[in-house]
Amino acid sequence: MKRICFNGKFLSAKPTGVHRVSEELIRGIDTLLGQYPELQSATKWEILCPKDADRQLPLDHIETRTVGRTTWQVWEQFELPFFARGALLVSLCNLAPLSHRHAITMIHDAQTFITPESYSLPFRKWYQFALPTIGRRNRRVLTVSDYSRQQLAKYGVAPTDKISVIHNGVDHAKNTGEDVSILERFALKPNQFAVGLANTQAHKNLKIAIQAFEQADLADRKLVLFGSARKADFEAQGISVPDNVVFTGFVSEQELKALYSAAAFMVFPSTTEGFGLPPLEAMLVGTPAICAPCGALPEVCGDVATYAAADDADAWQSEIRRHFAFRKDERSELAAACKRQAGAFSWGSASRSLLVEILEQSGIDIPGQLKA
Repeated sequence: MKRICFNGKFLSAKPTGVHRVSEELIRGIDTLLGQYPELQSATKWEILCPKDADRQLPLDHIETRTVGRTTWQVWEQFELPFFARGALLVSLCNLAPLSHRHAITMIHDAQTFITPESYSLPFRKWYQFALPTIGRRNRRVLTVSDYSRQQLAKYGVAPTDKISVIHNGVDHAKNTGEDVSILERFALKPNQFAVGLANTQAHKNLKIAIQAFEQADLADRKLVLFGSARKADFEAQGISVPDNVVFTGFVSEQELKALYSAAAFMVFPSTTEGFGLPPLEAMLVGTPAICAPCGALPEVCGDVATYAAADDADAWQSEIRRHFAFRKDERSELAAACKRQAGAFSWGSASRSLLVEILEQSGIDIPGQLKA
């Protein structure tokens, strides 16, 4: 019986977008295992977690085990490979044990090479060392877009023929309810505000969107930024933040969906993205996005999104004004197009692709229906 282990370190950390990907993919594989009894009899599936893992996924066919005495990087680099010995180890959050060669790792992007200024010196040095080592030693590398595949090859993480692309899904938001109380809490009126991700990393480029809302004719409109960064964090970087920029802090999935649904549009001016899940989440509920034509954003958002150059302040101001001025029929038509574009990205499809990769690297026969 072949043994497959997932690296469960992500279950001990505060949830992020990368962790969301891991959870959805593992849940999707668990569902698929229920559809293929022959795989259940030929394989043993586990998630190996450190002792500080405080979350657990509801799974039927994949066992979750707590192993080892340490946590964080020490656990991942030294204890995890011991407990995963003899198994195919699947890591889905960029990092993996450098010593475990019978492994598949999903590396979401090459940001520490492309925009090193977005990260602390120790963080980027570790990633710049670890990622090429993983790419060289692992049986296969996965990533989330063709753009990331090309960038990982460019920076020497792995050659393109060793990297497979598995696009993220976005349909997790379909069954999430809306907590509209957040609209009242921040005095937000439908279609009178834009939404964006509060992040001060250089490549997120929020400065260009924030500055657009300094214009006098946008004084009665709001830019609502969700996430960890606060007004003081942007001001510490020398960015002037006008009063009509609202910072919500962390929000629940239900609150976020309410923000997406009520917003006139989303702003996402990143100079590079490995995938770009937030604008796709907004598009899933029919909210258009204004993006920079950078990274994987054109690949993911297609020609449904509007693009403004990452360094063109006038273009951003013009597009923001134009989106606020859409007529009801224009909004309705654009919403339908947004939903179609986002609807093409499903976790079911992503999980199926991941399962095929795992079976291939484990030397297990792939059921014919799964290959189709």
